[in-house]
Amino acid sequence: MLRVGVRGVTGTSPFVRKKWERFKRIRRGYGSLLIIVTLYLISLGSELIANNKAILVRYDGRYFYPFLRYYPESLFGGATNAEPNYRALKRRLASEGMGNWVIMPPIPYGPYETLLDLPGNPPHPPSSEHWLGTDDRGRDVLVRLLYGFRISMTFSLEVTVLATALGVFIGALQGYYGGKFDILVQRLIEIWATLPFLYIVIIVSSIFKPSFHWLVFILFLFNWMGMTFYMRGEFYREKSRDYVPAARALGATDTRIIFGHILPNALTPIITFLPFSLVGNIFALTSLDFLGFGLPAPTPSWGELMQQGMGNIYSYWLSLSPVAALFFTLLLITFVGEAAREAFDPREYQRLV
Repeated sequence: MLRVGVRGVTGTSPFVRKKWERFKRIRRGYGSLLIIVTLYLISLGSELIANNKAILVRYDGRYFYPFLRYYPESLFGGATNAEPNYRALKRRLASEGMGNWVIMPPIPYGPYETLLDLPGNPPHPPSSEHWLGTDDRGRDVLVRLLYGFRISMTFSLEVTVLATALGVFIGALQGYYGGKFDILVQRLIEIWATLPFLYIVIIVSSIFKPSFHWLVFILFLFNWMGMTFYMRGEFYREKSRDYVPAARALGATDTRIIFGHILPNALTPIITFLPFSLVGNIFALTSLDFLGFGLPAPTPSWGELMQQGMGNIYSYWLSLSPVAALFFTLLLITFVGEAAREAFDPREYQRLV
């Protein structure tokens, strides 16, 4: 079992422990990993950080959790069955002084909420209440950036994990069995790689309404091929070593040899390729959203904010905010990738089974 404690990673092989300790010594990469993981974990609780729905309401001795479920306004002394404006409800309960209260998130605005009480027409410039201003529909830009970060990271992680798993599996089979099987699969991969990705996305978007999982599936179909080339080469190199014939002579099955003996020695391209794959997938989603072929409106998206910035040239915050968020996110992940590549350099250490 893998455990991370004060003294590092325990319960793992000496190979993993050695590489992890070397990775931790690369401060730029290790610090970037801590920052990006912390930010992503925080974004998973975005509803508790930025939301126009209250976290907790106390009314007439009862407690309610509006961020988890819907409550009608009549439940809190209102006149309708519509959802209440919890910011207004907070002010009303505080003025009544009857022991009822509302706890709002630190940023009391929702990602889909159009703010109609602001002066002038949107987009509104940054202010003390809305640090990054509002977009052209009067929605808080900071809130949409936060939710957009969660969507981008989750999207990229799903695509990367699925594509890496399939790429490792197919590349391992190619490298291990070789011969006609390898040639046939390699030709099929080359044919599939020539398909125009953007045209496929346009065709699918014209037939089906694009959704999060549709886009994950489409990018997955086009992202797994790169890993096969790395794994194919690694398996060709590793299967020629002495431990593979020895394991076969001892009666080990092909599955055991591939996944139990060769794959642990072929981890270097997987570990070093993952961060750069994350970068590529985040950038791909942002590009598709910018072009209008990504997630449907009104999904919070960095690319959609950039597109608004193109249509509102003088509203600088619409362009600078998502560009800065994208830049720092990709920069942090790139630092992690560079550190992982250096830490897992196969020329420094190799584990033979």
